[in-house]
Amino acid sequence: MAKDYLFEIGTEEMPAHVVPRSVKQLADRTRKFLKENGLKFKDIKTFSTPRRLTLLVEDLAEKQDDIDEVKKGPAKKIAQDADGNWTKAAQGFARGQGMTTDDIYFEELKGTEYAYVHVQKEGKKASDILLGMSDIIKAMTFPTKMRWDSNDFEFVRPIHWLVSLFGSDVIPVKILDITAGRKTQGHRFLGDSVVLANADDYEDALKDQYVIANAEERKDMIVNQMNELVKKNHWQIKPDKDLLEEVTYLVEYPTVFAGSFDEKYLNIPDEVLITSMKDNQRYFEVYDENGKLINHFIAVRNGNKDYLDNVISGNEKVLVARLDDAQFFYDEDRKYPLSHFVDRLKNVSFHDKIGSMAEKMQRVRMIGDYLAKRWNLPENVVTDFDRASELYKFDLVTQMVGEFAELQGVMGMHYARLAGEDEEVSVAIKEHYMPATAEGPLPETTVGSLLSVADKIDTIITFFGAGMIPTSSNDPYALRRYAYGIVRILLNEKWSLPFNEVLPEIINMLGGVTPAKLPKGDAEQEIADFIRDRVKQYLQKNKFKYDIVDAVLASSQQDPSQILAAANVLQLHHDDEEFKPVVESLTRINNILKKAKFTGKVAVDESLFVDNSEKELYAGVQNLQNIDSLANLYQGFVHLQPVIDQYFEANMIMDKDEKVKNNRLAQLFAISELADRLGDLSKLVIK
Repeated sequence: MAKDYLFEIGTEEMPAHVVPRSVKQLADRTRKFLKENGLKFKDIKTFSTPRRLTLLVEDLAEKQDDIDEVKKGPAKKIAQDADGNWTKAAQGFARGQGMTTDDIYFEELKGTEYAYVHVQKEGKKASDILLGMSDIIKAMTFPTKMRWDSNDFEFVRPIHWLVSLFGSDVIPVKILDITAGRKTQGHRFLGDSVVLANADDYEDALKDQYVIANAEERKDMIVNQMNELVKKNHWQIKPDKDLLEEVTYLVEYPTVFAGSFDEKYLNIPDEVLITSMKDNQRYFEVYDENGKLINHFIAVRNGNKDYLDNVISGNEKVLVARLDDAQFFYDEDRKYPLSHFVDRLKNVSFHDKIGSMAEKMQRVRMIGDYLAKRWNLPENVVTDFDRASELYKFDLVTQMVGEFAELQGVMGMHYARLAGEDEEVSVAIKEHYMPATAEGPLPETTVGSLLSVADKIDTIITFFGAGMIPTSSNDPYALRRYAYGIVRILLNEKWSLPFNEVLPEIINMLGGVTPAKLPKGDAEQEIADFIRDRVKQYLQKNKFKYDIVDAVLASSQQDPSQILAAANVLQLHHDDEEFKPVVESLTRINNILKKAKFTGKVAVDESLFVDNSEKELYAGVQNLQNIDSLANLYQGFVHLQPVIDQYFEANMIMDKDEKVKNNRLAQLFAISELADRLGDLSKLVIK
């Protein structure tokens, strides 16, 4: 017979972002624990609020299955020595079955005697096994932990109660001086404690005490109430999954309400208002039917509608205090020209091992001008970039960004517009921070993309030069994210940048103008490889086949755009009928060159051709030499494949004549170099 098992950990209020991952961890660990202990169950449901992590194990078996089976062990000649004594093999076999050598008997199987034991074991009761839930609590991990009283035990927040009910029976799981029972707690202010008669009573009993234990149900309540409010007032709100998730785990009983603020604050940039509401107060900003931000907000209360007017008034007062500060900072910053802030950057450290922010901006301008020339960007783009590079960090020393650090770049854009800067320049100041997260939005303007790439390249070069290189487990300055951002922008803009070629030129160019330490020798290639590794990340996130990723990254190619182009070609043709013979032919060439240890680039001598197939292959390779497109190069290999096969049939590559042999190897080497543009094709899995 099976019964539901309820397990609840009651705590002080946990941070909202910790709750969902913690209850999932609890469920995962419990699922593994039950399976390892041979307790069958149907499924595990989770419940969670800021004060509780709860599981309901559905249809949990009352005991393990009984065991009645015969176990076969080692042959008799291994189980006993010549004198009939039990060997270690026999002793280990018996011990592994929970028995002794006295239980061993022998039976013949296909002419050989083997040791056997008859294992009969009654399954343990679930009530005994479930006492081990305390070990699951002790094993749980969190971003931060707390101790309380004089205990060494740590948990995300102090534990106040435990519930452990198997059907209607209490399983007395114990942590410290807390023994699990059947009493849970209702809402901190609106509810009372509840004594549960049965595990299945949990959800309904808590609802009576103003606790919605099901997180998805709380979220639906919030969404429905918000939609009613928006519809009633003819408003709009923009979906924000992260904020909705957060407020869901901030409350146990949600009640949605609306508040307002004076229209005078609408002269402040929208981003400042939204940050004040959303990031600082967890409010949802409100828009009119035309999508314009208005002087209202929507928030969620942890409670019912009682005294809601007081709650609204209190929230409005808190918000207005923040908006007053924002208005003051905004007015003060606008009293000064941009040059005032730019001059102050000379005294702002980018990093104490690297230099000032002003010095960084000087380097970034040089890098950007170098890249613009390399990519042949229009003159107006270069002009706007140069101006943006003179300004783009200025808002770091404004009062607004000093208070709202998350608005760096955004306020720079607004202040630059107010100062009369060109729109491209203003927007680039904001966009140089993009992408702000690994998969965040990319710059939309060419100037912003150029400034972002140049800024990130400078950061990576100078940090590597100062010896602050990320390790496999530590990247405190987010250099991997910067490198991934570079890769994404390059691919989005279709800009070619072979890092093994470009980085030495950039580093050499910066050498005479910056006091910062710059990478030397092998470090240049280390940086190139570091950025190239982010191309792998990009390909994996974009669902390229694993063997194609391995193949294209094993080439000598350092340009992300060319690596992606190769991956696209191989992915497109991976399942074509011609793909296998082409790959096999090109792989055969590489294998021959490796075996011959032929690595020299030698001109092919047509006068040494013996067979007509050599001439045909040579002509075919010459045609491929002038192809720029990797898609066309692959098609060229498709047409060349029968010629390669005929070449192998007609010629002995390792000819006795040394000159003929080397000439043929040189011809194969020319093909291998072309194939390398697509990758190391030997890594492809072909069927």
